[in-house]
Amino acid sequence: MKNLLSKSKGILLAALLVGLLSTFAFGADTLTNADCVKCHAAVVADVAAKGGAHKTSVTCQDCHVGHPPAVKNIIPACSKCHSGKPHYKLPDCLRCHNNPHTPKIIKLGNNITEECLSCHTQQIVKLRQVKSKHTSLACSFCHNVHGKIPLCTQCHKPHSADMAAADCKRCHQAHMPTAVTYAADTPNKMCASCHKKAFDLLSKTTSKHKAVTCVACHKDKHKFVPTCQNCHGTPHPAGMLAKFPKCGDCHSIAHDLNRWESGGPKGAPAAAPAKKVTHPSKKK
Repeated sequence: MKNLLSKSKGILLAALLVGLLSTFAFGADTLTNADCVKCHAAVVADVAAKGGAHKTSVTCQDCHVGHPPAVKNIIPACSKCHSGKPHYKLPDCLRCHNNPHTPKIIKLGNNITEECLSCHTQQIVKLRQVKSKHTSLACSFCHNVHGKIPLCTQCHKPHSADMAAADCKRCHQAHMPTAVTYAADTPNKMCASCHKKAFDLLSKTTSKHKAVTCVACHKDKHKFVPTCQNCHGTPHPAGMLAKFPKCGDCHSIAHDLNRWESGGPKGAPAAAPAKKVTHPSKKK
């Protein structure tokens, strides 16, 4: 009796399988997303949650035409739908788009650059024009998730303890970090983190320069050193300038004006010794 029941179940299962295969093979019924979820629940959930256009513009059957065993190769090429841009001509889409059912969740290895350049061209121009250690790095070394902009402090120590990660971009651009530029409202303490001696002198000086910001003189570009004439013109007569051609000969340095440690202007001739005068009453 048990053997008979087993044989009957086997025959029934075989009949069901033949019917199912016939459906796939001869198209007696068209599969729908509702059929796919019966076996591929996780995939359907991925598409529903983060499928993007793969959820709103296509169905499972638009990509997967047929089903094994009637159709063996059911994984379509991305170029079936995506074409017309340099990015779509890249050879290995799954190198960045790891899961086609969640196409915009992009996780990158540490060695990816060429793929990035199909869309992000300006960044590589900057990296190559202004050479730095960043030039030799792959794009994905910093941007290991698409769209992620890492903090500079992920790799670099701040110039001073009171500098936050957001302060870095006030002077540095990530793709040309050695081309240091800054806005007109950059506070002196930013400069002080590297130029402490100049900052200390300027903070203690009694001259009007104390009220002037660093970037007011060192404008727009790092290491730019202005001439005094940029602000002060030529206030002295030609004869004086011929004898003392450099402002610093008399005025010391811009961060600490008018400090004459040697007792007088640099280059000035030494004072002649006083002539000895004999009082008339002491004459013989």
